[in-house]
This record gives sequence, C-alpha cells and structure tokens, in this order.
Amino acid sequence: MSRQLPIVAVTPFPRAAAGALRDAQLRANLGRATRTIRDKRAAVVAEVPDWDRLRDRAARVKDDVIDRLPELVAQFARAATAAGATVHHAVDAAAANTVVTELVRAQGVDRVVKVKSMATQEIGLNEALAAAGVTAVETDLAELIVQLADDTPSHILVPAIHYNRGQIRELFARRMPGFHADSDDPAVLAGAAREYLRRTFLAARVAICGANFAVAETGSLVVVESEGNGRMCLTLPDTLIAVVGVEKLLPRFADLGDFLRLLPRSSTGERMNPYTSIFTGVTPGDGPRRLHVVLLDNGRRRMAADPVGRAALRCIRCSACLNVCPVYERVGGHAYGSVYPGPIGAILSPQLTGQDAGHNATLPYASTLCGACYDVCPVKIDIPAILVHLRQTGPKPAAERAAMAWLAWTMRDRRRWRAALRTARAGGRPLRVLTRRHGGRLRRAPWPLSAWTAHRDAPLPAAESFRDWWHRTHDS
Repeated sequence: MSRQLPIVAVTPFPRAAAGALRDAQLRANLGRATRTIRDKRAAVVAEVPDWDRLRDRAARVKDDVIDRLPELVAQFARAATAAGATVHHAVDAAAANTVVTELVRAQGVDRVVKVKSMATQEIGLNEALAAAGVTAVETDLAELIVQLADDTPSHILVPAIHYNRGQIRELFARRMPGFHADSDDPAVLAGAAREYLRRTFLAARVAICGANFAVAETGSLVVVESEGNGRMCLTLPDTLIAVVGVEKLLPRFADLGDFLRLLPRSSTGERMNPYTSIFTGVTPGDGPRRLHVVLLDNGRRRMAADPVGRAALRCIRCSACLNVCPVYERVGGHAYGSVYPGPIGAILSPQLTGQDAGHNATLPYASTLCGACYDVCPVKIDIPAILVHLRQTGPKPAAERAAMAWLAWTMRDRRRWRAALRTARAGGRPLRVLTRRHGGRLRRAPWPLSAWTAHRDAPLPAAESFRDWWHRTHDS
C-alpha cells in the first residue's frame, strides 16, 4: 500500500495514552477547553427546533455524494474549468504534493501562505514544500502557534488546544519576530499575531487552502473560518491553490444552506461563521488571477466501497465528537498519532492507510463505545458501529485469535459448552472468596489474563448458570 497519510507517531495508542495521562497540565488544558466548547454548542443547538431533521437531510446528501462520487467529481471539474479554474486530480498524497510543489515552483516563490486545511496536513504538504525549498506559513492563529512550537496539531478545530495562554506567551517571546509583550492577555497575543501575519499577507504571491465544501453544480469552493486570515489568503495573492478531498463535494448549491447551519453550531458553538467565502473560478480584477483545484482521492474511493466504513466520508470536520469524547478529553490528540485525532480519527486513519499501517490497529480500541460522538455528530455518523466493524475486520494478536477459535469450537456444541462452564465455576470458587471485598471482580490476574486486568477488572464466572438455576427452581 502506498504511503497516503503521514503517521505522526508510531507508538501504539495504549502506550501513548498512558504517557499523556501523566501530564496534569495537558489534562487541565483539555478539560477546560472541551467543556467550554461543549456548553456553547449545546446552547446554540437547543435554539434550532428542526435540528434532527437538519442532521437527517445532511446525512442523506452526503450519502448521495458517496454513491455518485465519480459522477460528481466529473461534474465539478467541468463547472470549475468553465469558470476559469484549472482542475487537477490526485490519486494519493504523493501525486497531490507533486502537483502543488510544481505549481508553486512555476511562480518562482520560496514562501507561501496557508489557510487552515486538514487535507494538506493529511498529505504532509508542508513537509513536501520544505523539501523543495519552500516555506509554508500557517495563518490560522492556532496553526501558527503549533508551527512556531515545531509541534503537531492535537485537535481538528482547535489545533493548539493543548496550550494555555501562558505557554503561548512564552512561545511567542521565543519564536515570533518583534514580540516583546509581558502580558498573556488573549487580546495582546492575538494583536501580536495579527501584526506579524499582516506583513506576510501583503508580501505573499501564492496561497494554499482547502475547502469545507465544493459544489458540483457550479464548481464553487466554500471556506468557512472565524478569524479573517482565510479571506486574506483567498483574495490577496495572485495564485491560489486549493487541495480538496473529493468527499467535500455537495451536489447542488441549494444543499449548502443546511450545512452552513450545522457546521458552526457543531464546531465553535456559533450561530454562523464570522467569515464564509464562496468563490467560483477567477474574475478579472477581483481576487487571484490563477485558481488551481487539486481534487484529492487518497483512499476515499476505497473507503466508499465499504458498506459500513463509508459513512465516515460524511464527516464535515466539525470536531464535535472530540469535544464530547471521554477518552480524548483525558489524553489529547497526540496520543492518536494521526492527523485526525479523536473518535473520527479512530475510524478515518485506519481506513485511509490500512489497519496494519503503523499504530492504526490500536485506534479502533481508543474508545469506550459510549455513543456520545454519534449523539452530537451533525451528519449522524454512527462512529461506535464503525469502531466495532473495524475491530472485527482488523488484525488481531495470535493469542486472541486462538482464544476466539477455541471459544467458537466450544460454543458450537452444547455438551462442550456446559462442561466449560462447570470447569470455569469450579476454578472461580476460591477466587470468589478472595475477591469478595471487590464485588467478586478480579483486579489483577497472572499472564496471559494480565493483558485484560491491566486496564479493567475481570468478572468471575457466576456461581450458578441460568440453565442450572432454571432446573433447580422449575423442575421440582
């Protein structure tokens, strides 16, 4: 399998999570931020009486896109080309990086500005540009913080969620040219970033963006943001390059309205995005003179062929699932070792690169299956169901395969199953005495059962089976 999505870390999730749990400052930062976003989202969602109908309609639209992906890709390419854009098709990360690098080189620049984009992170574009001698400057404030820290994002919407403002002030003092403030007041920090970025915007000749949505009917791209940095990138440079995952397509312009109601409420807890930019091709005297659109597959069509996993392609990257996930809130995004963290990352990353790639085999287990992610998803992705699907279809340790094979053999025959239960009850009798003060649950077991009890208690076999109870109480 070709390399499609950069693996940030190769540490399996259980070990990475154990390390993150020891970082008290990280847990405090995450807890405070996710609680704030959750509360804001709940308040604005409660204002919409037809919220569930909106979710249903959006889910149907995205399923239609998945069903008709090749057709809609071709329709978008025709409409965008007719409007003056140049459309490129990239089958994987390497192809997309090659296209973008060559387009930047053709403009003779060694510095570009970027709008926050998960697609460009997914393909490792910044690293590819750096290898070609081009510096990519992130202009989203949180992305800029992460870039200055030589760090990686830990949240889809709030990449620097793992930093507090004191840490950000210290970072700016070390790495941001011209910053000398002693205050960690958010307004002071934002003002310093604005001054630094304004000079960068005015000098930029090439910008790179993603898109929240792409309309097949008109060839339009839609970028939503909260800071205005995106609009500076979309309007000032002569050349604009958009890297867009093919799943971002919507069939008709009329479909956009529902998504523009769902996305801001689900992501930032706002009724509408402060900046929504919709642009179609190029217009003489207004905005960029050259628009290139790179339509990125990178495993998406393969995902669309999975009748269960394909629902992950509905995702509109709102990050609502991260903000309600009890696992993410305690370990943060870096533990997932993927561009896409949290519950959605646990189902996206294994499908994009394969469950046998790096640490992906452990990601479907990075969940309690509590269902909170499904409850808040604006496009009704049943993340728990896909996690279970991936657990069933993914690689399993040899010991687990052997244990499951033995259980299957035992349970196929009634006599073997009854004999196994009798043996288990007899072996559990002394343990029930020892574990009485723990409610009859085994907290520590010797190897190989220690692989289970290292993370959870083990229930002991019941003292009497249901079948035996029934015979004892009804057969007399």
